[in-house]
Amino acid sequence: SDPVGSGFVASLPRPGGNITGFINVEGSIGGKWLELLKEVAPRTKRAGLMFNPAIATYFDYYWKPFEAAASAAGVTPIPLPVGNVADIEQGFATRDRGDGLVLMSDAFLTVNRVLINEKALQFRVPVVSGISQSGSLISYAPDIEDLFRRSASYVDKILRGASPADLPVQLPTKFQLIINLNTAKALDLTVPPTLLASADEVIE
Repeated sequence: SDPVGSGFVASLPRPGGNITGFINVEGSIGGKWLELLKEVAPRTKRAGLMFNPAIATYFDYYWKPFEAAASAAGVTPIPLPVGNVADIEQGFATRDRGDGLVLMSDAFLTVNRVLINEKALQFRVPVVSGISQSGSLISYAPDIEDLFRRSASYVDKILRGASPADLPVQLPTKFQLIINLNTAKALDLTVPPTLLASADEVIE
């Protein structure tokens, strides 16, 4: 997720070694998550960004745009680290009326997405998910299948003699917006028609 910070490549444009490829991290999406939350739940006053610090070492990628978007929208941003199921349950139980939640994309939250969706309904918390899934109120995430399709061109180039050092590490360019109207109804929220029109999938 962080090939530069982890020391795998010198930079995204010029990897410089024997590794290149495609990553599913695109920092500015953090701001988009906050904007979507505010659009579907305009009364949101505080927004938590849930993540597992042991896994999501790339937290700052998302946090800075998330924090900037929250400030512009008059929302208080709250980092919400979780390390186990009890932390997730506590995170929802301590939300107040007017709070919303964004799930950062990490493997721990992906594994626990069913529990998270259940807690969101139980505590009536609107959730925007950075994990491509249908259970959350809104899911907005990179299209992973598109990354795989695009990677085929790199396989071809390398097999034809291109050096990975000269092939830029690429970011996602295609994203999927999924809106769950059943969840919106359960939370007494009305999804704006303009947002519905821009969705890739609407679950009814």
